[in-house]
Amino acid sequence: MQASPKVTVVTGGSRGIGAATCRRLATDGHDIVIGYAADREAAETVADAVRAAGRRAEVCRADVTIADDVRELFDRAATLGAVTGLVNNAGVITGRGAFVGLTESDLRRVVEVNIVGAMLCAQEAVRRMGSGGAIVNVSSAASTLGSPGEYVHYAASKAAVDTLTIGLSKELGPAGIRVNAVSPGIIRTEIHEAGRVERLGPQQPLGRAGDPEEVAAAIAWLLSDEASYVTGTNLRVAGGR
Repeated sequence: MQASPKVTVVTGGSRGIGAATCRRLATDGHDIVIGYAADREAAETVADAVRAAGRRAEVCRADVTIADDVRELFDRAATLGAVTGLVNNAGVITGRGAFVGLTESDLRRVVEVNIVGAMLCAQEAVRRMGSGGAIVNVSSAASTLGSPGEYVHYAASKAAVDTLTIGLSKELGPAGIRVNAVSPGIIRTEIHEAGRVERLGPQQPLGRAGDPEEVAAAIAWLLSDEASYVTGTNLRVAGGR
């Protein structure tokens, strides 16, 4: 008998770490639902790569801060089969610089996407998953570094994601659902302002910035059967930072 397919939802899957994760999971045998906020063309490009790897792919526009959108995202996943995985990757940085200069809008948007969005997606995933399901929350090395003078509010939001990971891993363990996190450091993605990666990459203990594919590899492992006894773990992919 063939094993049931793995069906994984990846939020923020149209670019950066999310896109790399979709491509990697496809090579590992996952069918993928690619959640995106605005750029459908980019999401379709990722879907084409998933299909080229021999797996099924769906794209779905979803604002993760809206419960109805999140339900629609998982309804789309259900067309591929029972949901077995969630990569909670959607995240934003709005506003940079000294904390005191951030606007209320900056603060609310970061909290709503990075915290409330992750919670809504995790809730819906749990409603759909059976024993053996797995959630990976994408946090950040900033959660322990604080990012003073750059984006303290973003760092604080990712610290909340870390706590969510710990709490859910303990609550859902008896149901056979694993919950872990990855904490990327300086990775070559569009979330950084121009020049930041080039400036900070050489300052890392490993002497360079990371690539999205290196984070995707960690996410893929946490979703795999090889990590079947791993839950409540935060895997730091930050070059020693």
